[in-house]
Amino acid sequence: MLFRKKIILAVTGSIAAYKSALLARLLVKAGAEVRVIMTESSKDFITPLTLSTLTKNEVVSSFTTGPNGAWVNHVELGMWADVMMMAPASANMLAQCANGSCHNLMAAVYLSARCPVFFAPAMDLDMWRHPATQNNIDLLRNRGNYIIEPASGELASGLVGEGRMAEPDEIVQRLETFFNLARQMHGKKVLITAGPTREAIDPVRYISNHSSGKMGFALAEELAARGASVVLVSGPVSLKVQHPSIERINVTTAEEMLNEARKAFSSCDAAILTAAVADFKPAEPAESKIKKEQAPNNITLTGTTDILKELAASRTENQRIGGFALETNDGKKNAEAKLQNKHLDFIVLNELSEQNAVFGSDFNTIEIFSTETGWQNFGKQSKAEAARSIAGFLDQIIHHD
Repeated sequence: MLFRKKIILAVTGSIAAYKSALLARLLVKAGAEVRVIMTESSKDFITPLTLSTLTKNEVVSSFTTGPNGAWVNHVELGMWADVMMMAPASANMLAQCANGSCHNLMAAVYLSARCPVFFAPAMDLDMWRHPATQNNIDLLRNRGNYIIEPASGELASGLVGEGRMAEPDEIVQRLETFFNLARQMHGKKVLITAGPTREAIDPVRYISNHSSGKMGFALAEELAARGASVVLVSGPVSLKVQHPSIERINVTTAEEMLNEARKAFSSCDAAILTAAVADFKPAEPAESKIKKEQAPNNITLTGTTDILKELAASRTENQRIGGFALETNDGKKNAEAKLQNKHLDFIVLNELSEQNAVFGSDFNTIEIFSTETGWQNFGKQSKAEAARSIAGFLDQIIHHD
């Protein structure tokens, strides 16, 4: 799976840097082309000569190299790679990457990289557990980076606990699994709806909800990373798409979302509708701004079309469709009823509570239900991780058929 893959191996100042030699050797043996970036402090633990010999590429550690001080183009390096692997990732470099600090070449390459980035942390037990480090880990996860959790064992300090960098063969296996996933949805086309809709009261006021669109956008990115072509029909949000295989269509109202979803779904293999579509809209929106002194005592509402139910009713035998259920009480009961009433293949339940503040949050606690599998609880995850769980579930359904 790693044959001809272009991998940046970023080595930071941790005693676990000695493992990077074996990691580099395993990557090269698997057929990857490896280019190494080192921080200055990492050279206290392993020499550039060792890694250069193993990878047959020059090792870089500063913005200039060679006797003439030739510039190392960090942008070009970041664009060259299929994946960037920081192993070991020290607490200091985790903090720099999480907070966008650019104090060295490695941080500059990370900020320039358009490829997926993996971090394999290595540090002492208390450094790993510190709230600052865990906050940085959360920030990196929320931005779609991959964390290879450290193992437990005896540490350089003599303490025993979490902090040991994952073993090189485990890291290679994670990369192979990642590239295998990137082919799983190849040739499939998936419709995603995301964000809120806005229903006009007058030209300056509207009915809407608190949806940020983060879950739908994370799901679109994850499916695209797995090889799918994605049509993302989004209500008004400030989020941006990253993957070139995502076609974004912006809408405002429920009716606009319905029309675009209808058009896209006819050529899709599957759809997952995460959007928080308004159930009601003003029956007769005013043509001009309603003045305060002219404010009506009541606004007559009328229902909007149920997009999820309509698409499910129109699908072919080979199309698969899933929806979301946001509930405040009786979550499982209501979600199961929604799945049955709308004839869905699966439904994702997220219950709004003090512990699961769904709107605007970077985290979500989800459960997935289908009549074939029953309930699957994934616990609290970042929305990027939740997207991976949902995409994996969809992949199982599609390929099970």
